[in-house]
Amino acid sequence: MDDKLVALLEPVVEATGFELVHLEFVTGNNSVLRLYIDAPGGVEVDDCEQVSREVSALLDVEDPLPGNYHLEVSSPGLDRPLTKPAHFERFAGEEVRVWLREPMEGGRKKFKGVLRAHDQGCVRVTVDDGELELPLGDIEIVRLVPHYSF
Repeated sequence: MDDKLVALLEPVVEATGFELVHLEFVTGNNSVLRLYIDAPGGVEVDDCEQVSREVSALLDVEDPLPGNYHLEVSSPGLDRPLTKPAHFERFAGEEVRVWLREPMEGGRKKFKGVLRAHDQGCVRVTVDDGELELPLGDIEIVRLVPHYSF
């Protein structure tokens, strides 16, 4: 369903001048459709409101989701998810956390390291004990590790 939602919503988000970074649909008693948007200059509250209005109008017409849900639009934050090949290229050299769908040999499912490359359907990450080459299909999510300076 996420691919269909992305195909439906991405053109609307891009028409407002933003990139659809990631989309989540969380079901339950209070279902939520969450969109993360970004732009070269960053995202402000007014930007989220604008995208929310445009997306909401489309969702009202197309009605692609069952039941009731809340729409949330926000920036991806400092620990932004990396979901597209362009994200992996842009953030090469940055520290990331990687969660796999299933544990690798040795039982590890979570890794922290430096993003090296993305090519031919794999992501390379340097971790303490060497370099890992992880197939994209095995990855649940990759997020930047935020670094704060006070």
